Amino acid sequence: MKNRLMGVTLLIGGLAGLSAILMDAQTSSADRMKEGGMAGSADSAFMMKAAQGGLAEVQLANLAQQHATNPAVKTFAQHMIDDHTKANDELKALASQKSVTLPTDLDAKDQASMDKLSKLNGAAFDKAYMKNMVMDHKKTVAEFQKESNSGKDPDVKAWASKTLPTLQNHLQMAMDTEQQASKM
Repeated sequence: MKNRLMGVTLLIGGLAGLSAILMDAQTSSADRMKEGGMAGSADSAFMMKAAQGGLAEVQLANLAQQHATNPAVKTFAQHMIDDHTKANDELKALASQKSVTLPTDLDAKDQASMDKLSKLNGAAFDKAYMKNMVMDHKKTVAEFQKESNSGKDPDVKAWASKTLPTLQNHLQMAMDTEQQASKM
């Protein structure tokens, strides 16, 4: 009886110890996320999508510098290069802190847009590029608003909130420039 009681006591003690170890491991993982370690899957997905979009913006804007004829379109493209290069660099640093690997190549959708636009010149390019920029920036602003409001990682959320006004400005510029380009 004593042996059986001793065995049950040891078993309960062992389970309690194992439980404490598992709880500590979960807490450590959560603490690493809070302290700037790993980002959660939704925040990681947001960073990867933002990086993909930023990469596409810069490459499409470089194409616009070569193919556009409307000075307003070229000016808009230069803003895209300057602002998205800065945002991309900030995002790379943040992703590095969070152990998130960002894409370095265009995805199939963005590559298809690039291929389509590269075949156009002059007013046809200007109109198609600006239409693309308006659509892309509407989606991007919505994604950044969602992350700003609902993101779990405070650093990723702060970066999205900080970048959002620039993207909203880009959307307004894109709509204004699209109107100018459609008149020519």
